[in-house]
Amino acid sequence: MIARRGDAVILAATGSSAFGGRMNRYPMFNPQLLLSFVAICESNSFTRAAERVNLSQSTVSQQIRRLEEMLGKALFERSSHQVQLTEEGVKLLSYARRIIALNEEAHDALAGPWRDGVLRLGMPEDFMVPTADLLASFNSQHPHLRLDVTSGLSADLQLAYRDGELDLILVKQRRKQQPRAARPEPLLWLDSLVRPAIEQVPVPLAVFPLNGLYRDELCQALDTLGIRWRISYSSASLAALAAASAAGLGVSLLPASCRLPSHRVLGAAERLPSVDDFELALFYRDDAGPAALALAERLIEYCELRR
Repeated sequence: MIARRGDAVILAATGSSAFGGRMNRYPMFNPQLLLSFVAICESNSFTRAAERVNLSQSTVSQQIRRLEEMLGKALFERSSHQVQLTEEGVKLLSYARRIIALNEEAHDALAGPWRDGVLRLGMPEDFMVPTADLLASFNSQHPHLRLDVTSGLSADLQLAYRDGELDLILVKQRRKQQPRAARPEPLLWLDSLVRPAIEQVPVPLAVFPLNGLYRDELCQALDTLGIRWRISYSSASLAALAAASAAGLGVSLLPASCRLPSHRVLGAAERLPSVDDFELALFYRDDAGPAALALAERLIEYCELRR
């Protein structure tokens, strides 16, 4: 029941707890006893189980007796020289494994193996697969550091970085804000080789969603030339836009690295201007920790960025 003393509320111990009596209903399993029990079941030997849990065989035997006394059930057949579970022992084995696993999960969630913290990296979707080996190598050298990687539009990643939600970002941007390191990102006007969209009226466009990179540059260039256009395809995926433009779904303005054999490159012949003021840029803070700096160095080398 609940008793009051002054301004404090005190839970009084009774036969029925404040949580419907469930808290004190059963005796608690000791995970160490269950570890020994599972070790015996998996090794089929008290001796090997004792070695596995770093205890003496007599201690392991005492632990099993304590389990059996608590349950009022025999867990192993005593008449055989081999380790053989009783029906109750078979039932307990499944629960024991689940209890041990849950104990480990709770420990990881609260104490955690990530004693070096969490490093939050943001990058465009098209860099996720190419950098997988780089990140795996970095992870193997920092096993106690959790790496959280977020992909998305560069504008969204920059906003998250400004809000303190990311520690490092690798983004594509028009040259403006000075990054830690960068490299030019040449762009191409891409169309389909076999089904050119530039010949249609109005010209269909394959673009990023609103506020996505290159979209405004593409639309403004056509407006300046007096060319009518319409949005025929929109996607946040760079790979999808490259495929869409190559298939004839619309003209697109994309990094030169996206060019496919089935693309037609547009340019001066179509009176389209060159767009050469974009870059791939890396940002991290002045107070970045050693792990962030180490990852930054790897990204600079991999992406051939210049400081």
